[in-house]
Amino acid sequence: MIHSTAKIHATAIIHKSAVIGKNVEIGPYTIVGARVEIGDDCWIGPHVVLKGPTKMGKSNKIFQFSSVGEDCQDLKYNGEETFLEIGDNNVFRESCTIHRGTAQDKGTTKIGNHNLLMAYVHVAHDCILGDNIILSNNATLAGHTVLSNHVIIGGLSALHQFTRVGEYAMVGGCSAVNKDIPPYFMASGNYVQAQGVNSIGLKRSGFSSAAIMEIKRAYKVLCREGNQLAQAQQIIKQKIEKCPELQVLYDFICVESRGIVR
Repeated sequence: MIHSTAKIHATAIIHKSAVIGKNVEIGPYTIVGARVEIGDDCWIGPHVVLKGPTKMGKSNKIFQFSSVGEDCQDLKYNGEETFLEIGDNNVFRESCTIHRGTAQDKGTTKIGNHNLLMAYVHVAHDCILGDNIILSNNATLAGHTVLSNHVIIGGLSALHQFTRVGEYAMVGGCSAVNKDIPPYFMASGNYVQAQGVNSIGLKRSGFSSAAIMEIKRAYKVLCREGNQLAQAQQIIKQKIEKCPELQVLYDFICVESRGIVR
């Protein structure tokens, strides 16, 4: 079904099962495959390939040569029905590649709202992205990666499969991320190491000076005072009543994982 207000170039190929919303614009030579849903007010540039099952929300922009909703590259994938879900107001710059999930996980790759994926970004199968994330040019997410809200990943950085990155964390360019990065941290390097607190980002996001100071103290507890992880967890837990912003940090470091940068 194609809404009457959609503007579709004569050279675009649209599958009969695709759903195209109001005021959608689709450029030359773009292919929209079976079981693709495009929400209202989206702009799809030229030479884009959209494959389903994919559901996209409103006001997204996809630039030329991007491939969105393709089969994943996991060798275990055997043609099972898997999905891609995209929220609202996202921007996918040139040549982004976004793959659907696998049956071995929950079967769905998810991207939230208000995210900017710069040129040549790759989001692999079963990744979960929150809101207000920036992935700089050539950032690469391996399968099952989870990025929380307000994360920034520098250009040419690669994240190992099953890696988690917490809220407001920032990863420097050209980094190889093989461990989880807790909320509020800055990290960089090959392999990645903790570099401090993203205090400028927190200030810009409206965190109080007092909260930022407590987050810096928690960082020292985790990374600079020689505490074992269990000891650091208990110290930070005691500070949550005074600084509620530490709750998300405490919850993150209490999850069993591939280890955190410290």
